[in-house]
Amino acid sequence: MTKQEFAQLAESGLILLDGATGSNLMKAGMPRGVCTEQWVLEHPQVLAGLQRAYVEAGSQIVYAPTFSANRFNMEGFGLADQVPDMIPRLVRISQEAVEGRALVAGDITTTGQMLEPAGPMTYEKLLDIYREQIALLNQAGVDLLVAETLLSVDEAMAILDAAADVCDLPVMCSLTLEADGSALYGGSAVEMVETLQAMGAAAVGVNCSVGPDQLEAVVASMHSVATVPLLAKPNAGMPVISPEGEAVYPMSAGDFARHMQVLVNAGARVIGGCCGTTPAFIEALARLKTEAG
Repeated sequence: MTKQEFAQLAESGLILLDGATGSNLMKAGMPRGVCTEQWVLEHPQVLAGLQRAYVEAGSQIVYAPTFSANRFNMEGFGLADQVPDMIPRLVRISQEAVEGRALVAGDITTTGQMLEPAGPMTYEKLLDIYREQIALLNQAGVDLLVAETLLSVDEAMAILDAAADVCDLPVMCSLTLEADGSALYGGSAVEMVETLQAMGAAAVGVNCSVGPDQLEAVVASMHSVATVPLLAKPNAGMPVISPEGEAVYPMSAGDFARHMQVLVNAGARVIGGCCGTTPAFIEALARLKTEAG
């Protein structure tokens, strides 16, 4: 997919993403604390079934399960040297699941490290980490890239720089933001939009973070400066921790969709769900998309 093709898709109406992956895999039996990517490779039918359900619900773009599949994050599991083998296998699971009915985005996320001088990570090291991951995703045949759940604007900048070095794929960027629009490791919603669209991001926005009921002002502030489509992929509300230590998300699919309509009215054009959402949530968003024309 080219950047122009992505822009044309956005001009045709709302773009519907998928919903949560991790919370649904845990419901299906994935233990806490394991390497998600390795677990998916050992249980490919679980991920494939989930993504087929998302496509049937209306998702136009699904995220390949390559979220943390970079050399830095895999070091913690002793799997760093397996990244070149893991990524094409993970992408193939998604490609076979969607059977050409949806686009497959190569998923990229934070290393969790603050950049110098605030933290130990250098910009050049971050570039090397993401160059390898993005090159492997491109070789595996993903249709586009998504950098999500990022903690700072600088991380997103590094990903866009790395992508520009190794491929021509469109890149969607979304940060985890507080309800006031600030990023956890630096930057704000407005700064993010202005900076990342100037660097060539195909879409910018917010994911995970809080529920859609707390993001209207954030999306509206981003829309005031945006020249690219805005992405909103929030959680199903703020979770409550059960006595068993599980996160329970309070919103129903209908409530989620009603609050997402407010974000669409505020300017969001690329929409989906993060933690706590299921194919039923995407089906509710698909009805919203149909009503929007």
